[in-house]
Amino acid sequence: MRAIWYDRTGPARQVLELGERPMPQPGQGQALIRVRASGVNPSDAGMRGQGPMAYSRITPNSDGAGVVEAVGPGTSSDWVGKRVWFYNGQRNGRAFGSAAEYIELDADLLSVLPDEVGFAEGATLGIPCMTAHLSLFLAGPVQGRTVLVTGGAGAVGHYAVQLAHWAGATVIATVSSPDKAERALAGGADHVIDYRREDVAARVQEITYGEGVHHIVDVDFGGNLETSLACLRMNGSLAYYATKGQPNPTLVAGALMRLNLSISGVYLPVSPHEARKRAQQDITRWIGTGARILSVAGRYPLEDCAGAHEQVESGTKVGTVVVEP
Repeated sequence: MRAIWYDRTGPARQVLELGERPMPQPGQGQALIRVRASGVNPSDAGMRGQGPMAYSRITPNSDGAGVVEAVGPGTSSDWVGKRVWFYNGQRNGRAFGSAAEYIELDADLLSVLPDEVGFAEGATLGIPCMTAHLSLFLAGPVQGRTVLVTGGAGAVGHYAVQLAHWAGATVIATVSSPDKAERALAGGADHVIDYRREDVAARVQEITYGEGVHHIVDVDFGGNLETSLACLRMNGSLAYYATKGQPNPTLVAGALMRLNLSISGVYLPVSPHEARKRAQQDITRWIGTGARILSVAGRYPLEDCAGAHEQVESGTKVGTVVVEP
C-alpha cells in the first residue's frame, strides 16, 4: 500500500516521505479499514515538527474515515463493508496512523458513519469532536444548564457548541471576530462575546442575570483562568483541553474552594473507556440527525500530505484539514 512516513522530526516538506509499505493485517479484536479520508490535527503536526520520536518510523495522523475490508479473530464479521469513522490511529502505543491507504485498528475505536455523511466530513470527528464531548459532559448532563465555550469557532469549540445545543443547554461562546461569531451562532450558540472588544466576565454576568454559568469548556485554562473564575457560579465546573496562554498558572485555592468548583483537564487518549464509548455513541447519534456542521478546512491528496500539515500549522484553518488517499 501507499503510505506517508517520517523517520526524523522537522518541517513537513523536509521529513514527510511517500512510498510503499506492507499491507497491515488485522489482529485479535481488530479491523482493516480502507482509508478514504485522514484528518490532520495540530497534535499530529506538532509531533512531526519537533521533539523526540517514540518510534524509528511514524505514519502520521490520528483520525479518519473509510470502509472496513476485513476483520481479525474475535471481531464480528458484521463490520465488513461498513462505512466508519475512527480515532487514535497514531498515538502512544501505535506508530502507524491514517496517512495511508489502509490502517488496522481495534474495532473498539470504530463507529458507524451514516450514509449521508461524507468520508471527508467523518474524518473531522475523532480528536476534535471526542474532546469536545468529553469536556462538555465531564461534570454531568447539561440539559437546562448554561454552558460557556471559549473559542466557540475553533475545531473543538465549535463541536462543543453544537453538542451543547443538541443536548439542551443554553450556550454562550467567546470568539475573536465577526466571522467567527457567525460561525458560533450557526452552530447553535445563544449568545456570542467578542473577547477582543468586550469584557467577557461582565457580559456573562449580564446574560445570566448575575448567576454565572454552570460549566465551562475551555481552550486556554491558564490564559483564561481569571476570567473563568469570574464567570462560574457556585458549584460550577470547568473542563479544559489546552493551556497555551499560561502553561503553569497560579491557582487561587481559596477562591476555588469558596465556590466549590470542579476543575478537570481532558486528554483523549487516557480518558476513561466508558466516557469515550459514550462519546462515540452520542456523536454517531448526533451526526445522524442532519443538524450538524462538520467543517472540512482543506482537502489534499496523499502525495501532498505536507501541504495539509502546513495548512494546520498556519493557524488559519476553519475546521479540520483532510488528506484523501
